[in-house]
Amino acid sequence: MPTIWGHIHSIESMGLVDGPGIRAVVFLQGCRLRCRFCHNPDTWATTAPEAEALTPEALIARLKRFAPYFARSGGGITFSGGEPLLQPEFLAAALRLCRAEGLHTCLDTAGVGLAGQDYAPLLALTDLVLYDVKHWRPDAYQALTGHPIAETERFQAALAAAGTPFWVRHVVLPGSTDTDSAMAELKSYLAARLPAPRRVELLPYHRLGVGKYQSLGIPYPLAETPAMDKAACAALQEKWFGATAPQPDL
Repeated sequence: MPTIWGHIHSIESMGLVDGPGIRAVVFLQGCRLRCRFCHNPDTWATTAPEAEALTPEALIARLKRFAPYFARSGGGITFSGGEPLLQPEFLAAALRLCRAEGLHTCLDTAGVGLAGQDYAPLLALTDLVLYDVKHWRPDAYQALTGHPIAETERFQAALAAAGTPFWVRHVVLPGSTDTDSAMAELKSYLAARLPAPRRVELLPYHRLGVGKYQSLGIPYPLAETPAMDKAACAALQEKWFGATAPQPDL
């Protein structure tokens, strides 16, 4: 069999916010979306000179040394990005190795992989999905991400059919989704399409990625939008979806 290579943007060895417990977070290179609030524009390109090429075996060998921390905290390995679905062969192989090693896995995804991709095999290998709902109205989703909503809704259908446990996460954007009416719409949308999340996390929009845009020579799309007030976001969280453990900005 030919060697499978993954393109890795970066690895965070002791992550605390991308799934339960202490986690190694693997950021894969490449994303089809161009979210206006994205703070990692350096992950957009499918390949990049600074990306590290690794086989699944080399990656898991590097990360399994953290297994004692995972075991004590209920943690594991999270595959994020970019968009990890864009490297399905590598991701599937890495997930299989994690399962063989008894390592808990999370898939942090916006649900927009390759055109026509069958998501079921990856979902069957994943212990927990962290699914990012960018928006629920087709026009607003397109304006926010530069992509039609149809593909992520196809992923939603696959997720519901697979029965894989999942969390929903949503970035609350001032002047857009920071109202009770927006939260009511989000809650209704989830009830219709993904009615059984283990939790829903509202994440306050921040501006920590502005410097990356400047260094890459890319205009920042939300230059006039202030950061979301953390207390106001927490109040929406508690009112509409129940309180969660405190989390740093994402």
